[in-house]
Amino acid sequence: QVHPVESGGGSVQAGGSLRLSCAASGYTLCMGWFRQAPGKEREGVAGIDRHGVTRYAESVKGRFTISRDNAKVTLYLQMNSLNPEDTAMYYCATTPNTACSGGVSVYEYTYWGQGTQVTVSS
Repeated sequence: QVHPVESGGGSVQAGGSLRLSCAASGYTLCMGWFRQAPGKEREGVAGIDRHGVTRYAESVKGRFTISRDNAKVTLYLQMNSLNPEDTAMYYCATTPNTACSGGVSVYEYTYWGQGTQVTVSS
């Protein structure tokens, strides 16, 4: 079983930046970041496949950058130009599925971390 562990969350003012990290282990092919705000459904933020091809939700495109270090089995999310709408619990997810595309659908992923809170103040 793979249990990703997120870190790097915190509180920041609007316009600020944060960098999230996700430490994973085991057989991982695709990885992604998701977020969930109170009263909202979990939504995809960004994903990356085994080759480094990335995908982003339209709401974060141009502001967030997802990357991975395959040797460390670590996922990153650089978040710039944060706004209050980005406030949420951010989750890292992984999957060993050879058919995965590194998309932003929750249905692609098998293993989930416990989340790290990101709070953006206006």
